[in-house]
Formats: sequence, structure tokens, C-alpha cells
Amino acid sequence: MIEKINKSEKQWREALTAEQFHVLRREGTEAAFSSPLNKEYHEGSYLCAGCALPLFVSANKFDSGTGWPSFSMPIEGHTETKRDFRMILPRTEYHCARCGGHQGHVFNDGPQPSGQRWCNNGLALQFKPA
Repeated sequence: MIEKINKSEKQWREALTAEQFHVLRREGTEAAFSSPLNKEYHEGSYLCAGCALPLFVSANKFDSGTGWPSFSMPIEGHTETKRDFRMILPRTEYHCARCGGHQGHVFNDGPQPSGQRWCNNGLALQFKPA
């Protein structure tokens, strides 16, 4: 079980850049192809930029061609999902299980064996080399 982090809006604004705050706390989306993490393929872990909880391992990262860092699966128990209807059609949105920071959306067009694409905002992540 992941222990939750609760901060005030003021504390989050002080801890994050304006762009990170928009993505992590307001469920925003960064521009496609804008993240340097798109080209990051070294061995390591991808952590939540809000609280440093490891969310993905590099072995599950792949180039989806969409312009956002994409993964075939998260670290079990480190994300939580909910339905998102902002684009009219329902999507599955996911958040960091510890701080609730918005990460991205899950789609069913990823590689096997999961068949899933966990499409993540680069601003919501930090890379930690192995």
C-alpha cells in the first residue's frame, strides 16, 4: 500500500514549475514531441515529478510515434486510474498513486504482451539512471 501525500495548492505551486503544475495538478497535456524523455532509452526508472515515486522501468518503454513517452505497463500498484470524458469519448486517465499527480492516459494499442500504451506527459516524470 502506498502512503498518500497531501499538499495544499500553494505547496504544489512552490514545489513544481508552472508547466509541471498545469500537467500534474490541473490534468493538462504538454505539446507532443516537446519532452527530452521521448529520446531517453538508458536503463533506469521513470519517477513521478511531483513525489519521486517510481512509476515505470526503462525495460517497458517504447517509441509509440505519438510524441509522448510511452510504456507497456507501469510498476504494479504505483498508478491509479479513472475515466476521463473530456474528449467526448471515454478514456482511461492515470495518476501517481502517492501524490495523485496526473500522468497521462492508457490506450489499448500498445505492444504485446500487455497490448497497452501508457502515454505519459514528460513534464510529469523525471528519469533516474540505473
